Amino acid sequence: MKRRQFAAQSAAVLAVAAAAPLVFAQDRTVRILVGFPPGGSVDVVARVLAEKMRVSLGQNVIIDNKPGAAGRLALGELKRAAPDGNTLAFSPSGAMVIHPWLYPNLGYDPAKDFTPIALGSTFDFAVTAGPGAPAGDLKTVLAWMKANPAKANYATSGAGTVPHFAGQLIAQAIGVPMTHVAYRGGAPAAQDLIGGQVPLMVDTASETIEHHRAGKVRILAVTGEQRSRALPEVPTLKEAGINVAADAFFGLYGPPGMSPELVARIDKAVADALRMPDVQEKIYSLGLVPAHAGPVELAAIQAAHLKRWEMPIKNSGFKAES
Repeated sequence: MKRRQFAAQSAAVLAVAAAAPLVFAQDRTVRILVGFPPGGSVDVVARVLAEKMRVSLGQNVIIDNKPGAAGRLALGELKRAAPDGNTLAFSPSGAMVIHPWLYPNLGYDPAKDFTPIALGSTFDFAVTAGPGAPAGDLKTVLAWMKANPAKANYATSGAGTVPHFAGQLIAQAIGVPMTHVAYRGGAPAAQDLIGGQVPLMVDTASETIEHHRAGKVRILAVTGEQRSRALPEVPTLKEAGINVAADAFFGLYGPPGMSPELVARIDKAVADALRMPDVQEKIYSLGLVPAHAGPVELAAIQAAHLKRWEMPIKNSGFKAES
C-alpha cells in the first residue's frame, strides 16, 4: 500500500514538474523587444498587439525598445534569451531578409536562431515628394530628377533597409541614378522632406501619410501590387508606368527552442488581436495591412522574401559598414 502511494505521489510530482515551465512563464511579464525607437510604425503596431495579448495570455505584456544597429541589437538579445516565452521580438522583415545579404558578420542566422511565431502585418512603401520637388505626378518628378541629376536624391529611414533598395529598383527601372540619403529614422527624413532639403522620400506610408493629408507633402505612388486602403486615390508604381513592386512585413519571433505548445498559445493571442476591429482600424490608419499567418507560414514568407531580395541587393553594389 505504501509503495503504491509513493508511486502515485511520485507520478503527481513529476506531472507538476513537467507543467511547471509553462505555468512559470504564464506568471511572468512578457517582454516584446522592438529594435527601434518609440513612435515608429513597428513600435506602434507592437503596442497595439501587446495591449490585446495581455487579455488573451492572462499576463502582463510590455514593449521594450532596444534601438540600435537597424534592429540587430534587439535580435541579438532575443537569440540569447531563454525559450520560455517571456522574451519575444517584433521585427520588420528587413532584419530577416535584407541584413543576411549585407552583413558578413551579422551575428545571427534568421532561419536557425529564432522561432517564427506570427505574422503581424504587411505593408508596402510610399514614394513621397516634398516642396523641394516640382508639382505634378510621379512621372513629372522623375523626369525633373533625370534632367537635374545633382538633385536626384531620395531619403529613407536608413541605409540597408527595404526602402533603400526599393528606391534603387525605381532608379534602375527609369534609368535615373538616384542618390540615396540615409537618415536615422523616418521622422527626421520626413522633416527634411518637408523642409525641402531632399525632394523625394521612399519609406512606409506611416512616416508621411499625416503630412500628406495636411498638404505638406504629396504621396505620388505606393510600391505594392494593389492600392493602399488608406490612400485609395494614390496609384501603384505599376499603374504609374514603372514596373516595380516591393513590400515587407512585421513578424513576431521567439528565441530558438520554444515548444510548439507555447508557440501556438502566443500565435493564437496575436490572431485574436488581429481579428478585433479597433486593431484593424489602427493598423490600416498607418497605411499598413493587418495580416495574420502562423509560424509555418511566416517561415515560408520569410524564405520567399530572402530569395527575392538577393539579386537586387547584390546588383546595387551596396556594402554595409559593419
